[in-house]
This record gives sequence, C-alpha cells and structure tokens, in this order.
Amino acid sequence: MAKKEVRSRQTTITAQPRIHQRAPEIQPYGTVTHALPLDLDEAVRLEMTEQLNLLLADTITLRDLYKKSHWQVAGPTFYQLHLLFDKHYGEQVEIVDEIAERIQLLGGISLAMAADVAETTRIERPPRGREEVPVQLSRLLDAHQIIIGHCRTLAGRASELADDGTSDLVVSDVLRTNELQVWFLSEHLVDMPLVHVERQEIRKAG
Repeated sequence: MAKKEVRSRQTTITAQPRIHQRAPEIQPYGTVTHALPLDLDEAVRLEMTEQLNLLLADTITLRDLYKKSHWQVAGPTFYQLHLLFDKHYGEQVEIVDEIAERIQLLGGISLAMAADVAETTRIERPPRGREEVPVQLSRLLDAHQIIIGHCRTLAGRASELADDGTSDLVVSDVLRTNELQVWFLSEHLVDMPLVHVERQEIRKAG
C-alpha cells in the first residue's frame, strides 16, 4: 500500500501592520446608495442629503467658532462666557454627529474634513486673532441665524417629501437647540449697568 504524501503549506504569521494602503473610493460624494428599504425615492434622498450636508458644514463651523471663543474670550465676563461657550460647543458636537449619521442613514456621504467644510459653509470666517466679547457674541448669533433660517426651510421641504425623519431631526434637535443658544447669547448683549441703577429724573409738569 503506497504511502500518501501529506504536503503541508507553511504560512508565515507576522504582526507587522499593513500600512500606507490606498484604494479607489467605494462611494463618491454627492451620491446615495440605490437599494435601501426606507420607502424614500432616490431623488428625495439625494435632495435631503445635499441639504443636510449644507447644514452639517454650517454646524461644524459654528461648533468650532464656539471653541475658538471659549479659548480666546477675555474681560470681566470671562468666567461665565468661558463656561457657556464650552457648554454650547458640547451641544453642537452632538448635533454634528446626528446630522452626519442621518446623511449616512439616507445612503449619502457626509462631509468630514475641514477643507471641505470650509469650502461649503455659509458662515463668515473669523480672523485668527482675538476679538472683543461683543464681536464674538455677534459672530455666534450671525452663525445661528444662518442655521435657524435653513432649518425652517429644510424642515418644511422634508415634510413635503414625506421625509419625516429628517424633518423631526431638524426641528427637534437642530432648530430647538440653536434657538435656546441664541437666547443665552442675546442676553449678554443687553446694555445694563453692573454696579448701580440708572435712575431717570421724573419732572413734574406745571
């Protein structure tokens, strides 16, 4: 009886990471995947992801503007605004993630890199240096106004297209958070005396 030859293939096991890898994109930006059981037409998902990416770019910019203000704020209201700016920053971080995940859920591709955000955002770019508190607050309010205006338009359009998920996200999470933050910022721009009451002289007629 002939002996069977058993050939074993020796494999080399290595812990070396396979670095510097590159490959073509698996999905181009500006497209949506075709077969998703979401009961939303591809044209609807294309329009919604495009608008959500605009909202995402502005929200990322506002988020970073809050962190810049948090670091660079100065003056007698430093402590209060230092904490407030960081609180608002954290809330915007959550919104960024929710918008980006909604885009991906709809089969799209969310913006992610700073250069792409800078090319897309409609918010004015601030200088690198430090600005006075009233200017910081005004810049933040201007940014909020752009986002709030877009939210109202986008929520209405999403409802027309029966994309209730996007409409709910935009109103419940993005719009309401931005409205609340506007209130907190605006109150810091009310010109009120700090240490004494300004009394107006009441003149008696006659």
